[in-house]
Amino acid sequence: MNYNLNDISEQQPKTSTMGALKKLLNLITEERRNMLGALLAIFINSGLNLLAPFIVGHVIDTYVVHKDFNGVMVWAGILLGMYLVAFVASYLQTRMMGGVGQRMLFKLRNTVFNKLQELPVGFFNQNKAGDLISRVNNDTDKINQFFSQSLMQFIGTITTMVGAGIFLLIINFKLGVATLLPGLLIFIFTKFSSPWIKKRNALSMQRTGGLSAEIQESLQNFKVIIAFNRRDYFKNRFEEANNKNYTSAIAAGIANNVFIPVYGFFAAVAQLVVLTFGIYLISTGQFSIGLLVSYLAYAVNFYNPLRQLAALWANFQVAMAGWDRISYILNLESDLPVLSSETIEKPSDAIMEFRNVSFGYDEGKEILHNINFKLEQGKTYALVGPTGGGKTTTASLIARLYDPVKGEVLLENRDIRTYEASERSKKIGFILQEPFLFSGTVRENILYSNEAYAGFSNEQLEATIKAAGLQSLLNIFEKGLDTEVNSGDSISIGQKQLIAFMRAVLRSPALLILDEATANIDTITEQILQDILNKLPATTTRVIIAHRLNTIQNADEIFFVNAGEVIRAGSFDHAVNMLLHGERQS
Repeated sequence: MNYNLNDISEQQPKTSTMGALKKLLNLITEERRNMLGALLAIFINSGLNLLAPFIVGHVIDTYVVHKDFNGVMVWAGILLGMYLVAFVASYLQTRMMGGVGQRMLFKLRNTVFNKLQELPVGFFNQNKAGDLISRVNNDTDKINQFFSQSLMQFIGTITTMVGAGIFLLIINFKLGVATLLPGLLIFIFTKFSSPWIKKRNALSMQRTGGLSAEIQESLQNFKVIIAFNRRDYFKNRFEEANNKNYTSAIAAGIANNVFIPVYGFFAAVAQLVVLTFGIYLISTGQFSIGLLVSYLAYAVNFYNPLRQLAALWANFQVAMAGWDRISYILNLESDLPVLSSETIEKPSDAIMEFRNVSFGYDEGKEILHNINFKLEQGKTYALVGPTGGGKTTTASLIARLYDPVKGEVLLENRDIRTYEASERSKKIGFILQEPFLFSGTVRENILYSNEAYAGFSNEQLEATIKAAGLQSLLNIFEKGLDTEVNSGDSISIGQKQLIAFMRAVLRSPALLILDEATANIDTITEQILQDILNKLPATTTRVIIAHRLNTIQNADEIFFVNAGEVIRAGSFDHAVNMLLHGERQS
């Protein structure tokens, strides 16, 4: 299945602005009360600000012209009160929406991260971690900025514009139509330019994600860069990614600011229309000076918000571009669904069985072809073969990191696809050649996803480790369970493998896969691990992938994996001959 987000963004039909906004609002349905309160505050603020110009015009025509300063002072006090109420309403709206934005950001990041955890290994193989980090951090923050800072301003601006337009038409319909005509031209311009602006912002975000991925890859492989003295190579790659990001950011910036001069020009045209037509109406006795002042104020209230709307609309397009990038993730479905359990027509006495299994990472390119074999309970199996022959792929199918393209994999006489992930992981342990550990302590990493010992004290856990024969491994760590583990060099790769080994063994899996699990461990420690494996319950099935021949010589059965086939190798000597012959051919 194609999980490449860049490919999906090109293939998937674009969501309409209203459709995207509706989906986004569904994430904050529990904030309905706060949003309604903020809307009420906006309507109060906009209503009072819209009423003020009409009162000013009335005061000019009724009191200023007749030099009635008592009336002017009374209405000035009323206007002051109105502005104070509008100020309080604006403050309350800002405070409420700030909280809504932060809570939405918290929920959105959780939603995206939880979705990522539902997706299979294939998704992470096709997408760079840096780009995913950018989507979780940067893109969600763009949406938060719009909701917390711009959304209510956007609604307030629209409310003010609509109200001002209504007053313009009520006071003088012909002059109102002439004043609003440039606004229609602005609407047409906005309608046709918005998709272009959104596309520029989406490209800018994509390039930002690419830059983040490049930085992460360079930092992760810094030792290799130093060892091969290839700072120039990664410097050039970074400069290329940075230049692309710079170019797309400039293009997005130009697109986001294109509205401001256009809106400003049409606003100036509208004010010129008001002055010219208004003075003509005054000269013919159809208009008063107070009404002209009010009219100019309403024209400003209509077109000045348009300038704000230009910036807000650009922010909205940025947020929608970010939402598109996030929604691509949220709309993905795992290609490893849990199926309903069905009775197997031909039951097997094996703990694991491959029936006519074929698999390929890319469509039309198979790595394994029509594989059939059984793993019996309590036995030790070895997978040998040349590099790239398909050993790790076979182990990945055993652990259901992938599903076969054809055929079926049975675990304890059930299709492995019918097991929930939690149930399957309890039955199958997997120790990788390059184990992943979390920052924390040895204890936290050993107990990762092991609820059976979650509440144990250090003393209880140490007793459990000793009973499992793992005490000698724990003694290697200076501070025992409290030894710090981080992403740096606090512990060696070999020590990380030991922690992964303890983590897997303590789960007491029915089937344990060791993929080059002793590759970074000295021979003495390797012998200790072998002794521990020998002490596992008699019912535990072991699958060992190794290049060191001494690690597989005690296996009950050896499979030779090469050229898409899994063949029983027979004796240890026969397996060695097959391995040597296969390596010469490869």
